[in-house]
Amino acid sequence: MNASERTALIDRYRTGTADVQDALAGATDEELDRPPADVDDWTARQVAHHLADSESMAYIRLRRILAEDAPLIAGYDEPEWARRLHYDRPISSSVAVLGAVRRASLELLEALDEAEWSRAGTHSESGPYSVEDWLRIYASHAHDHADQIRAARGR
Repeated sequence: MNASERTALIDRYRTGTADVQDALAGATDEELDRPPADVDDWTARQVAHHLADSESMAYIRLRRILAEDAPLIAGYDEPEWARRLHYDRPISSSVAVLGAVRRASLELLEALDEAEWSRAGTHSESGPYSVEDWLRIYASHAHDHADQIRAARGR
């Protein structure tokens, strides 16, 4: 990945929280809890909580890759987290977590030198996992879920 590709992905990452906040703006409880068209999809409320948990996991993954030599990055069972972590609760704290954790990771990404961009570990489910892989995944993650929230609210 060259510097301009990194910059574009970092810029995309930077706008993820705002896109989610826009997707959730003015949402009623009815909209947040509207059953999805596909039984395997999540409600807008569940997506909001998933984003906080996923971004918190991403925060740790990025730091482990940078601070440890060849770490094993563990996957997790997202649907099980949704079942066990009470994804039916209010979303305001989860949206705040998403924003705070993203800001902290953004600051870290902007401080990396060339050698740090090449650091890597191994993901338990997908194999080799570098800082650049991390950025490719998370740059669009919030945007993809913002679209999912919009679809869930507008059904």
